[in-house]
Amino acid sequence: MPDLRPVFFVIGVMLAVLAGTMLIPMVADLAHGHGDWRVFGVVAGFTAFFGGGMSLACRQPRWSMDLRQAFLLTTSSWVVIAAFGALPFVYAAPNLTYTDAYFETMSGLTTTGSTVIVGLDRAPPGILLWRSLLHWIGGLGIVAIAVALLPMLRVGGMQLFRLESSDKSEKALPRARQIATGIGAIYVGLTAVCALAYWAGGMTGFEAVNHAMATLATGGYSTSDSSFGKFDSAFLDATGTLFMLIGGMTFTLFLRASAGEWRPLWRDGQTHWYLAVWLWTSLALVAWLVLHEDKPVGWALRQATFSVASIQTTTGFASADFSTWGSFAHVVFFVLTFVGACSGSTAGGIKIFRFQILVEIVRAQLRHSIYPAGVFIARYDRKPIPDDVAQSVLSFIALYFATWAASAMALGACGLDLVTATTAAATTLGNVGPGLGEIIGPSGNFAALPPAAKWICSATMLLGRLELITVFVLLSRRFWRA
Repeated sequence: MPDLRPVFFVIGVMLAVLAGTMLIPMVADLAHGHGDWRVFGVVAGFTAFFGGGMSLACRQPRWSMDLRQAFLLTTSSWVVIAAFGALPFVYAAPNLTYTDAYFETMSGLTTTGSTVIVGLDRAPPGILLWRSLLHWIGGLGIVAIAVALLPMLRVGGMQLFRLESSDKSEKALPRARQIATGIGAIYVGLTAVCALAYWAGGMTGFEAVNHAMATLATGGYSTSDSSFGKFDSAFLDATGTLFMLIGGMTFTLFLRASAGEWRPLWRDGQTHWYLAVWLWTSLALVAWLVLHEDKPVGWALRQATFSVASIQTTTGFASADFSTWGSFAHVVFFVLTFVGACSGSTAGGIKIFRFQILVEIVRAQLRHSIYPAGVFIARYDRKPIPDDVAQSVLSFIALYFATWAASAMALGACGLDLVTATTAAATTLGNVGPGLGEIIGPSGNFAALPPAAKWICSATMLLGRLELITVFVLLSRRFWRA
């Protein structure tokens, strides 16, 4: 067994931070005279007591974290934080069951955005703010994990983006902490700019802050059941599109740009592919809406660019019900559910760089089939792709679709129909938010799903957020015997 004290210590610190975060919605409810402030106060005290006690009991004068401990921390921290973060939903105004509360919290932390709450327009400010804060801290957390831990753990080809040439955590983590701090400052700054833009576009200050946190986190929680459709504003849709696309980009590139290194931001191949997918998919959808659905060009351009950005970046905001746009739109959005955005962003999905590597591997294999004596090297950003990276990417993609298929079958066993089961599995594994169909489509939610299905979806959200292998490795006997 690995020494679990460092793991418990860090989780305890995280719970203490979570408790401090709960004071923000407490103040919001108190300012509005809503009685739920007591719930947030009590739950914050309980969480702080538990987390503080855990960290004090497990503190050590000096300690380091090896790979096994890093794997354990990455998964267990999200499970435990979701368990405590669900308590306000149980005892505050929504009065959810613990199953629903855990689903809502996991959806928030993983920036999925699927919800079981109905009547958001009438919900108290504390709960609305708590949902947005879950998005925001979850989005920042996954960027930190993507930058600091996933490359070190060699998860799904992420070693392309490792910070040090060595894979030893004691050498990589100090450097990672410095970068995570810089990224955190950029994350806060972009959120503030987004909130000001929303406020200038007609949202109230409260709505602007909540939607800004959900936008930069590519989460999708809104303060209204109608999401962005409530505002019916071209300016707000354009602003949301811009900041969703920013949230789907690699944050380390923004960090380098802030230090004066702008060239990597403009020359990054992954960013080029990412924006090209958004642009060409949007134009194809505009053509479909104009030619087949008889929509005005201006309306089609506005709704298509927003909706494609929302699904591709796995945000999940809805400015219109795209489930009514016809069969081609259904296929487009279902495929985008798997694609995702850039590595090192707050978005989910398979990620653009893995498709880049897959295309290069297939291209090299096709050339080799035509010219068996030739030597063809797959490249990424003009550099040869190492064999271990290629193997990791192919393994990840295979595991991703196998997990999606298994999740869809499990949801089907819970009584869900074909469309609901397959799209629910895809949207939760990709951390997207809405699915397709009458139940979980853009105008619906996950409230009607049976409890077993909600636990399955909670598990797939976690699997997708932590890049699958990080969780599955814990199920191996060799991991515990190492």
